[in-house]
Amino acid sequence: MWNAMRGRMSALRRGMRNDNGMTTSEYAMGTIAACAFAAVLYKIVTSGTVSGALEAVIGKALDAQF
Repeated sequence: MWNAMRGRMSALRRGMRNDNGMTTSEYAMGTIAACAFAAVLYKIVTSGTVSGALEAVIGKALDAQF
C-alpha cells in the first residue's frame, strides 16, 4: 500500500516539474498582448478628439508665462 502511494506521489512530482516550453509560450503571449495594447493606445491617441486635447495641453504649456 505504502509503496503504491509513494509511486503515485513520485509520478505526481515528476509531472509537476515537467513544464518544457511554458516560458516561451508565456513570453509569446505577453508580447502579443503588449503589441495589441500598443495598437489600441496608438489608435486612441491619434484619434481627432484626443489629438486635439493633447495639442491644446501642449499649446497651453508652451504659452505659459514664467
